[in-house]
Amino acid sequence: MSRPSPVSAAAGVYGWHFEQAPSADLAAGRLLYVGIAPRYMSNRTSTQNLRKRVRYHYRGNAAGSTLRLTLGCLLGIELRRVGRSGTRMTFGKVGEAALSQWMAENARVCWIEHDEPWTMESELISQLDLPLNLDQNRHNPFHSRLKELRFQARQRARELAVSA
Repeated sequence: MSRPSPVSAAAGVYGWHFEQAPSADLAAGRLLYVGIAPRYMSNRTSTQNLRKRVRYHYRGNAAGSTLRLTLGCLLGIELRRVGRSGTRMTFGKVGEAALSQWMAENARVCWIEHDEPWTMESELISQLDLPLNLDQNRHNPFHSRLKELRFQARQRARELAVSA
């Protein structure tokens, strides 16, 4: 995530592939996940764009990035409840840093600008093999395993004390 960022500050679709796959059941070097920025919102205007969204996936946390949540769960990083209320779930400071480091070494992202990326999302998910996408992707053979893995991580986190 160099500055200036090579990622466009426009709307569009982004795709992730990994030099080392986050699971032995997935192939390295191939497209595993797609996302869009901004999401379609009928009630307000989104401020998201490709650059903000990609940066958040690389440096944010699991509470705000389904990709980070998925990768951390696949890599076996412990999910924790955080904050005063304990309702947000992340991998904690150490786990998120470890995930960011893994992503810096292994994650690669590509993108294409598109004024209305939400018009492409369903088509991409239905036509491509994208095992890390859960939404609209029940047909993918990896879907049930990934959904269960994320469910179990959340269950374990609920049993643990709230982390600082």
